[in-house]
Parts: sequence; C-alpha cells; structure tokens
Amino acid sequence: MTSLSAKDKDRVRAFWAKVSGKEDKIGSDAFSRMLVVYPQTKTYFSHWKDLSPGSAQVQKHGKTVIAAVADAVTKIDDLTAGLLSLSELHAYKLRVDPGNFKILAHNLLVVLSIKFPKDFTPEVHVAIDKFLAAVARALSEKYR
Repeated sequence: MTSLSAKDKDRVRAFWAKVSGKEDKIGSDAFSRMLVVYPQTKTYFSHWKDLSPGSAQVQKHGKTVIAAVADAVTKIDDLTAGLLSLSELHAYKLRVDPGNFKILAHNLLVVLSIKFPKDFTPEVHVAIDKFLAAVARALSEKYR
C-alpha cells in the first residue's frame, strides 16, 4: 500500500472530525463485528465472561481501541513513533498476532462506511484505508 499523501492526511483528519463524539459506538460496533466475523480473534479474550456483541467488556475494549485510533489521527505524521508503546504492549506483553491489526482495521472501515454513508466517499475510503494500514504497520513495528 502506498504511503499517506498530504491530501490523504487532510481527508483523514476532516473525516475523523465527523466521527468525533460517536467513537464509543463505532469502536464497540467494529470490535463486536470483528469477534463475530473473525471468531479466531476471540482467543485473545478467552478470559472474558461475555464475548457477545455489545457486551460490557466488548464495549469497553471497543472504546479503548477507538481511542487509540483517534490518538493515531493526531500522530498521523509519525505513526511509528506515536504508536511505539502500543506496539511494544501488543508484541511483548499481549503477544497478539499482528495480522489481527489488519482484521480490526477492515472491520472499522466497514463500520465507518455504514455509519457515514454520505461522507464516506471513494476518496475518503482510500484515505482511511491507507491510514488504517499505516496504523497496522506501526503497531507491527516491534514484531520485526
């Protein structure tokens, strides 16, 4: 995937401004969708009592995930450095397969397109897709 251009970054920031205030629902929906569509991702959360869509734990983690994505938007000019601590956490402590970052990114892309059908133009789609791919790469940095 190609890198983010200045125009892509502007589109990501502008689109994310529209997401602002709706992050918790979007995070919960994307995380819930990932657990249903890609059930193998549940292995990292087997210690949770309830992995059903919209459960309290799923909502809480969805909120955590979307907060990290929102933070990544503010660090869009240097995602590798900006997400270093999250990369270390997922690589060394949580030992999450980095392929799951792409899976979550895909589910987030789907939810964003559903929640913002008029704003999710083809140009925004490309920019958000490139951004989420860059986030996944940055999170995978400590796996190398």
